[in-house]
Amino acid sequence: MLDNKIMVGRAEKRWTQQQLADAVGVSRQTIAAMEKNKYNPSLILAFKVAGALDRSIEEVFTFKEEE
Repeated sequence: MLDNKIMVGRAEKRWTQQQLADAVGVSRQTIAAMEKNKYNPSLILAFKVAGALDRSIEEVFTFKEEE
């Protein structure tokens, strides 16, 4: 499972979910699902999101072992 700080990064940039979605080429619903940990992005999408938020992938996404 991936935990993420997408919402924090968006808040710092003062972006809406739609603005981030447009920046990385996905729907707003995809961003919403990622923020709620209901969707794990591909590695390519994870790098795009981190880049759009001006952060490293490790700053945005954290892998957690499922119990």
